[in-house]
Amino acid sequence: MPASAPKPPIVLVHGAWGGAWIWRRVLAPLRAARHEVFAVTLTGDGERAHLRHPGIKLATHVDDVVALVDAEELTDIVLVGHSYGGMVITGAADRLLSRSRAALRHLVYVDAMVPLPGEGWGETHTPDLVAARTAAALANGHALPPPDPADFGIGGADRDWLLRRQVPHPFGPYRDPLPFDGDRWAAVPRSFIDCTAPAYPTIATMRERVRRLPGFDVIEMATGHCPMVTEPVALVGHLLALARG
Repeated sequence: MPASAPKPPIVLVHGAWGGAWIWRRVLAPLRAARHEVFAVTLTGDGERAHLRHPGIKLATHVDDVVALVDAEELTDIVLVGHSYGGMVITGAADRLLSRSRAALRHLVYVDAMVPLPGEGWGETHTPDLVAARTAAALANGHALPPPDPADFGIGGADRDWLLRRQVPHPFGPYRDPLPFDGDRWAAVPRSFIDCTAPAYPTIATMRERVRRLPGFDVIEMATGHCPMVTEPVALVGHLLALARG
């Protein structure tokens, strides 16, 4: 784009157990590149954990993102979702695109869920994992307890940081299907950032899927499941390149 043209806003959506805080290391460099950047905290997570209740649904989290876009009057957005956040940005994209194709410039899935129309988050997991997560959530006040960040390939001080900040994630979205217009979604440029070292097992189906679906650009990063924590400089580089189109 011309140097004088306004740069597209970037909206960041965290995954389960996170919050806007998890993007802390990428905010300043993205803004230094003259993008408006907004990090959403989904209802019941992060600093909004006090709002967690059993009635939270996937639609609640989609509403969180759409409400931010509306409040800030954003268009031509680069919408970025990490992990479970891929479910949320897909639902938000469908809602926004139903109103205006100009709403979105690019969808970026950071080691994220990439659902098919009508598919739910838990549907892509093995029956054993679904049973284990369901039992854990029901024993934990209808919320999914956070995993050890070591499972994401994170150790040392970064692991300690996540252990302090992670909170249980509302369980309702785990079971909700996501209806959306697949053709409308497929018309938007889409990229998948595949974090390969170590590869988080619950994203395995998505890694295979995006390599089969037409229209996906796949970018590999040799880091774990949370590149905004472990490789923020490289992640910023990819996001800026995708925002440029």
